[in-house]
Amino acid sequence: MKSTSTRNPSNGGEWQLQEAKNRLSKVVESALRDGPQTITLRGKPTAVVVSFEQFTRLSQPRTSLAEFFRRSPLLDVEIDLSRSGDLPRDVEL
Repeated sequence: MKSTSTRNPSNGGEWQLQEAKNRLSKVVESALRDGPQTITLRGKPTAVVVSFEQFTRLSQPRTSLAEFFRRSPLLDVEIDLSRSGDLPRDVEL
């Protein structure tokens, strides 16, 4: 039986869902060796398999939250955070 996967240097590999299910260990090995593996469903990219190391690296924030706010272009904008003194409206329950 001929393999239906295609190799694409730009994304490391593309697998039809059925083939990825049948050859999961190969998909994982390819992700570890060659990089992200794209899984398609009805010809459309649907999911990507990546190594745990790459997933960890991609999911880490590049900067801390404090650093993010420090670099914000809105750093010098004054924001009124005071609460309104109005009473709440009556609601029938």
